[in-house]
Amino acid sequence: MARAVSKLAAADDMSESQFERVMGNAARIALVFVGFLALLVALKEGQVFLAPITLAIVIGLMFGPVADRVERFGVPPALSAGVVVLMLIGLIAAAITLFAVPLSEWVARAPTIWEKLQVQLATLQGPLEAVSSFQAQLSSIFGSTNAMAVTVEDGGQMISVAMLAPAFLAQVLIFLASLYFFLATRDHIRISVLSLCVSRRMRWRTAHVFRDVEAKVSRFLLSITFINACVGCAVSLAMWAIGMPSPILWGALAAVLNYIPYVGQGVMVLVLLAVGLGTQTGLENILLPVGCYVAINFIEGQIVTPHFIGRTMTLNPFIIFLSITFWLWAWGPMGGLVAVPTLLIATSIMAHALPSKPMVPSRPVRRTRNMTAAQELLANTAKAIREQAELEKEPNEKRKEERLQPPEGTAPSGVETA
Repeated sequence: MARAVSKLAAADDMSESQFERVMGNAARIALVFVGFLALLVALKEGQVFLAPITLAIVIGLMFGPVADRVERFGVPPALSAGVVVLMLIGLIAAAITLFAVPLSEWVARAPTIWEKLQVQLATLQGPLEAVSSFQAQLSSIFGSTNAMAVTVEDGGQMISVAMLAPAFLAQVLIFLASLYFFLATRDHIRISVLSLCVSRRMRWRTAHVFRDVEAKVSRFLLSITFINACVGCAVSLAMWAIGMPSPILWGALAAVLNYIPYVGQGVMVLVLLAVGLGTQTGLENILLPVGCYVAINFIEGQIVTPHFIGRTMTLNPFIIFLSITFWLWAWGPMGGLVAVPTLLIATSIMAHALPSKPMVPSRPVRRTRNMTAAQELLANTAKAIREQAELEKEPNEKRKEERLQPPEGTAPSGVETA
């Protein structure tokens, strides 16, 4: 009876400890979830100053090696940072000039293009009428007599532009000031962060994080800038060859939008399609600019970019798409510019903060003729997981056998030997 009561008490203690463990884990998960929501709200609400500061840090990491080379000639960090900021302002002014002249021409031609677009869209009147009749049928089925209505307020766009102008100017000033102070004090920031590390191992990992982040982001952005400039030149030449008006404008726009993977290319295709509809006649002439751009972008994405950047900096496309989607939601176009660099920074920090061993078996699987590279990778990973499970299982079984063995110096019956 006493043994049964003790078993019940042990079972109750075990269930209570399991319940406490589950509740503790749930509390931690809830705390992480609440912190993540608070971070989302802070990023969304703090866009005015967080977005330009983040962009300044990314650009500062890109131009960090340039400032280092200037400082090798005996130039103080404050002056080298000013040189880099002035150089960036010159590049931005040149880009604005490159856009302004042809863009003003297209603004002047906007009414004519709109008339041609209306003529082209008139061919879609039949499908639109079918959609309208389908809406009327749905309204009659569900008993609703209210139709969808769209109202446009006069002067709303001008008021919104007037309200956004001071905020945009403030973001530009915050960006330039943050870029200057980050470049001028980047060594002091590194030393201050390293001084906060309490152990030698932590200082070593933090130093490697700084080195990898600056190297990866600088290499990525400089390589992408060179590639985008080549893409812009190729698009300009292709648009000039097919007789597209203002080819320099489309080349510059393609170079800028190419900084945002996937989304930028989609926007460029839509822009070229709209321009083709408004300026060209015939289906082949309308689709020719889009086809040229898609061909150039395919060569850049499949051949040029892997050759210059390398496979070591290749990220998962799904993770890149999630990062771009998140930052576009949080900060708009500026978020799209910092999406991939912030992903590189995060992967560098996680690689040193949570180092992991590669999943490689002791004897890799021999690849057969019908086996693809993905199947070979999965087979090696599965074999490595099985080997790791067996290695973790052996000590547990050994400890279990040791517990079952009688103490040293005693017989199996528990009677000491003579």
